[in-house]
Amino acid sequence: VLTNAHVVERVDRVIVTLQNGNQVDGTVVGTDQVTDLALVKIKEFPDLESAKLGDSEDIQVGDWAIALGTPYGLESTVTLGIVSSLHRDINSLGFSDKRLDLIQTDAAINRGNSGGPLFNMDGKVIGVNTAILSPNGGSIGIGFSMSSNVVAPVVDQLREFGEVRRGWL
Repeated sequence: VLTNAHVVERVDRVIVTLQNGNQVDGTVVGTDQVTDLALVKIKEFPDLESAKLGDSEDIQVGDWAIALGTPYGLESTVTLGIVSSLHRDINSLGFSDKRLDLIQTDAAINRGNSGGPLFNMDGKVIGVNTAILSPNGGSIGIGFSMSSNVVAPVVDQLREFGEVRRGWL
């Protein structure tokens, strides 16, 4: 299960609620603070199918976007909007310690949507709901999702190493 690192940081126990309402224990495999991603392992279920990652380079401004999440504890909430902008730099939003390629959307992303998927109309995950820009500090504002093309290699490294290994000079 893929989510945001800020969702699982400073927790003693991770419980994942499945679409059918069942709750299962999860174990954090790894987190990456730079991209704010975390990978959580749950036991395998034969009839549970995971969502497929799409190619975020295939989307365009104006494409439909569907956000899933649990805002304010309201499970299985779905919102619909469009892709408003591509390749937003999170540094312009005041996060200098992160490196994210963000998709801006007007699909409602509220507190509690963090770590949820942003789907395209083909049902592929094009982003991970990550942040809200709200001038008044509330939860209503502009929503941002991390692009799936940033997510994919991070997930691979978290799965293999439990961390992201970056080169440096």
